[in-house]
Amino acid sequence: MPSQRVFIKTSTGIRLAAVIDFPEIAPRAFAVFSHCFTCSKDLKAIVRISRRLAEHQIAVLRFDFTGLGDSEGDFSETNFETNVSDVLSVANWLRQNHRAPQLLIGLSLGAAAMMAAAHQIDSAGGLVTLAAPSCTAHLADYLLRQNPEIESLGAGEVTIGGRRHLIKAQLLTSLRQRNLGAEISSIRLPHLIMHSPIDETLGFYHAEKIFELTGGIKSFITLDGADHLMMSQANDVVFVADQIELWSRRWM
Repeated sequence: MPSQRVFIKTSTGIRLAAVIDFPEIAPRAFAVFSHCFTCSKDLKAIVRISRRLAEHQIAVLRFDFTGLGDSEGDFSETNFETNVSDVLSVANWLRQNHRAPQLLIGLSLGAAAMMAAAHQIDSAGGLVTLAAPSCTAHLADYLLRQNPEIESLGAGEVTIGGRRHLIKAQLLTSLRQRNLGAEISSIRLPHLIMHSPIDETLGFYHAEKIFELTGGIKSFITLDGADHLMMSQANDVVFVADQIELWSRRWM
């Protein structure tokens, strides 16, 4: 399947790196896929899900948030608001250069950004959240446990996925102040929620809360035996992509 690497300029002039995985024939729809906290568009699960969806004639644009992967910018200066802004910049670029996105997909904190941005993407007909949080304050608490200096000194380093990242107190403030629950309640799109009941990073109760809150037509699939990033079982990503495609046929 053909893939195209592109750079997308945000409203602040930063260039975001992205890849579009195209079907072999003309796509019947376009999707945007946002990654997890400190991850990238090249996370194995994201790549495999995107390419599998391309086999189903859904073109998928996966991108790196500001300061991560191949994108420009300083990660320590980013926060949840910049993540949402990045999603909107990518969706707008896709509208201008190919076709407005009909499907929104997010993993973990990237799914939270998608839920927050969904009401601003008029073209979207469906939303898929994978291992998503029902609030953002939990991440602030986690980061603070990793390094109390983030709050006491205004900044500190944490290690996530084997990589060190500088975290500033402004990120904690952003995560604590965001009312994600209200934004989830405002969602009116068909919403597919997928989560593992044994997810040790984000407990299953997050998915249950999202299902309770979300305002659109809702569907829930448990990813039995999967870990948070769907890396422990090779067939998990195939199952996820196939279920997304089947679900999306109802409205796309």
